[in-house]
Amino acid sequence: MAAAAQFPRCRLLLGVEINPVYAAAAGRNPEVQVEQGDFFSMDWPRVLDRDPGPWLILGNPPWVTNAELGVLGSGNLPAKSNFQGHRGLDAVTGKANFDLSEWMLLQHLSWLEERSGWIAMLVKTSVARKTLRHAWKRQMPTGRAAIFRIDALRSFGASVDACFLVLPVNLGETSRDCDIYPDLSAPAPAGVTGFHDDMLVADVDGYRRFRGLIGHNADYIWRSGVKHDCARIMELSGSVEQGFTNGKGERLHLEEACLYPMLKSSDVARGRIRSDRRMIVTQRRVGADTSLLRITAPKTWAYLVSQAALMDKRSSVIYKNKPRFSIFGVGDYTFAPWKVAISGFYKNPRFVKIGPIDGKPVVFDDTVYFLPCRSEEEADFILLLVQSEPYRRIIEAMSFPDEKRPITAELLKRVSLQQVAERLGLTSEYCRFRDHVETEPRNLELIF
Repeated sequence: MAAAAQFPRCRLLLGVEINPVYAAAAGRNPEVQVEQGDFFSMDWPRVLDRDPGPWLILGNPPWVTNAELGVLGSGNLPAKSNFQGHRGLDAVTGKANFDLSEWMLLQHLSWLEERSGWIAMLVKTSVARKTLRHAWKRQMPTGRAAIFRIDALRSFGASVDACFLVLPVNLGETSRDCDIYPDLSAPAPAGVTGFHDDMLVADVDGYRRFRGLIGHNADYIWRSGVKHDCARIMELSGSVEQGFTNGKGERLHLEEACLYPMLKSSDVARGRIRSDRRMIVTQRRVGADTSLLRITAPKTWAYLVSQAALMDKRSSVIYKNKPRFSIFGVGDYTFAPWKVAISGFYKNPRFVKIGPIDGKPVVFDDTVYFLPCRSEEEADFILLLVQSEPYRRIIEAMSFPDEKRPITAELLKRVSLQQVAERLGLTSEYCRFRDHVETEPRNLELIF
């Protein structure tokens, strides 16, 4: 009804609503056509063939994920498919969860690829970005987009970052940029988000200024912490002398061989070094035979067996056909004595230097990213690079603070530390540490 008032020259106004009561109420307006139907089973080509367009696809799709609907027992979902194009572990370790509105917006894009028009939707800001990235990565015929931020808490009582997305399709010149307006009434954009060098960047102008820092990191590779998916069993608090307590409140006395000092993402973000937490590390490399623990750490093995009811039902398929009590995100880098680390969860990136605790290397949970270093001197140098203004500026230009995980390993890996060192006039120092990395023999002790 609002669209009918706003666009009086429209040839056809059509609404589709799954709730029959709502559809009947809206259908009483003679100016519009309202059909009761399910978006996911609707014959949309038949609907769109009623008029050649251009179309304005206007709406407010559900702000809910497929996982949340599963919890609610709802079956109102699209047919299962890897529509996001994830590969490998990404498709099975949580990234396959998606917002329904994302799936719906991608359907809108497919309609307009063969026609023309505009998409204008109230959505989560993260969904708007994913939709734009999808269109830009596939070089769809989209024009310059616009995102108008809205106060979802005030307007809808929803504590989520949301926006009004406007995206022209097949309407003249194509663009890979999106103007960002602070609110619906703003006369001019406050910034520009875009797709450059095959990635989505938050601040196009800032990215262009520091684009020379983008490059391959052959010498230093960002790693993630250990993934075990069973914190109640694998993460302990206490001390070797007094014993440890697991997440179930059970007191334990285990061998030190498999116990490593542990820092969580919140510890790293706050620069808090603590020695009262341990993680059980069952392997030194992915896929290593864990049954050797029966001999080298019998108390630890017996403990894990006693907790098999929880350990063996870890749901992720990454543990399928792997040795019992396997972990992931583990390798020689895990046991480097010094590390430069950052939490992936916090809006203001903070890099910290982490050294051994009680004579053992520190390990992290899998929401922490780090660079392994062989000495404190090397860690100090790497910390100098990542805390420098050029590095900070390029990271800020690429990252979105309102995302659930603003910092990722993929983002960090795009910045060349060698280029940063050259920008700072520290090439010789960088080469000295790089040569040390290349000549140091690899640690071949891969089992306990």
